[in-house]
Amino acid sequence: MAPSTPLLTVRGSEGLYMVNGPPHFTESTVFPRVNIISVINKGLLHSFDLPKAVCLEFSPKNTVLATWQPYTTSKDGTAGIPNLQLYDVKTGTCLKSFIQKKTQNWCPSWSEDETLCARNVNNEVHFFENNNFNTIANKLHLQKINDFVLSPGPQPYKVAVYVPGSKGAPSFVRLYQYPNFAGPHAALANKSFFKADKVTMLWNKKATAVLVIASTDVDKTGASYYGEQTLHYIATNGESAVVQLPKNGPIYDVVWNSSSTEFCAVYGFMPAKATIFNLRCDPVFDFGTGPRNAAYYSPHGHILVLAGFGNLRGQMEVWDVKNYKLISKPVASDSTYFAWCPDGEHILTATCAPRLRVNNGYKIWHYTGSILHKYDVPSNAELWQVSWQPFLDGVFPAKTITYQAVPSEVPSEEPKVATAYRPPALRNKPITNSKLHEEEPPQNMKSQSGNDKPLSKTALKNQRKHEAKKAAKQEARSDKSPDLAPTPAPQSTPRNTISQSISGDPEIDKKIKNLKKKLKAIEQLKEQAATGKQLEKNQLEKIQKETALLQELEDLELGI
Repeated sequence: MAPSTPLLTVRGSEGLYMVNGPPHFTESTVFPRVNIISVINKGLLHSFDLPKAVCLEFSPKNTVLATWQPYTTSKDGTAGIPNLQLYDVKTGTCLKSFIQKKTQNWCPSWSEDETLCARNVNNEVHFFENNNFNTIANKLHLQKINDFVLSPGPQPYKVAVYVPGSKGAPSFVRLYQYPNFAGPHAALANKSFFKADKVTMLWNKKATAVLVIASTDVDKTGASYYGEQTLHYIATNGESAVVQLPKNGPIYDVVWNSSSTEFCAVYGFMPAKATIFNLRCDPVFDFGTGPRNAAYYSPHGHILVLAGFGNLRGQMEVWDVKNYKLISKPVASDSTYFAWCPDGEHILTATCAPRLRVNNGYKIWHYTGSILHKYDVPSNAELWQVSWQPFLDGVFPAKTITYQAVPSEVPSEEPKVATAYRPPALRNKPITNSKLHEEEPPQNMKSQSGNDKPLSKTALKNQRKHEAKKAAKQEARSDKSPDLAPTPAPQSTPRNTISQSISGDPEIDKKIKNLKKKLKAIEQLKEQAATGKQLEKNQLEKIQKETALLQELEDLELGI
């Protein structure tokens, strides 16, 4: 029996309704459209008197509904009433009420089979079994636990906990196996680090390792207003490592492949770099640089989308990660949401309010870049949310990847290219193809000729300038004395003597020599930074002067 087609849930100012998935894209008649204002009159299961509820979430098997209201205290200063409620979806009864003051991590965490549930309470993680919230089955106590994440998958369950540093002590993340929490050697693994104001912990699907993105609010070197991020790897067998990222700058996204054997990181100042790493934290494939800040593996893990959303233009790169071949490069402008269809073939992008209140709508793509369906919300309405119907793993088998764009009745959209502003003095002159940032090609598209170390961007720029000046000088000489052939240099003259006597003026030659010396030192500092070495503030200031030094060198060599 063929698997059913995933439905698409659409929620907005027009109401809540279902859309049939590919290839039909028609509104589902099985689920009639329900207006938000009259939802209590259609198919009502239960009604809860929670006028101030702002957060709702179902447990993994939809047996428990969790609701959260802002916590308030009475005017006389006495404690407020419980604001976190857990309801039995089948009977509508309240299973338990808790006081949960902060909206951060408000919702309890369940294992996928709902056998285990956990929540953070005053330096402890409380565990409940089989949705019995009247009895705490187990406790994990550590001083100042800030966050925890339960592992996915079946038993044995594991939990990763984060404790921020204080008074010179480092922050740390520890992995435990439930319910073994007692004793100094109970932890499966431990990783400590000093630079962390907050962390993001990501389990792989097989629950064998955790990636930790440690972030500081302020970069003390002054190199970035994003703060500072580092990426750490912790395995349940006790191994841990710092993932060495070859480019400085923020870590925008990190995502595990469903195989649990590799992960992709998007990082570095724009244009950002993207790299796949294995479980030894060694780089497997380098995608080069580009306008991107997010990565999304397909449900089967055989396709990877690198995308630039938010303040970027919505450019996407769709990659076959088995063969490391680029499949397509579609553009989804103004997208605020991205999701893979459970079938691993189709992609959903959407522009939703309140992130953007204009041009709301959604598109369904084939991964080869074809738009199969498009819906634009009327100008006086808003789209709030779109979501694929979830399916269990294995329902949709992986299909062979195709590189030929599938046919579509929706016309392709060519992205509007914004023309760069040109001052009046340059408008009648030829346009040069100079870029503010030169993008680095993917690993398999780089020149493989020779075994020499590739030149840096600065060295390539200097080389081009040197060749252009050399050609201009030769042309000038041939214009001045066309009948005279240039006199060859004596064989005994050292090469460095020839290269230094550029202008004929000893003072200018000395300045040129000093500038080249400074530029060489800057190049060495940049290479050190690329290897992950932390530079001092004065060293970073030297790097920032590189452009001015290059311009000064060029002016001196051209005799300006």
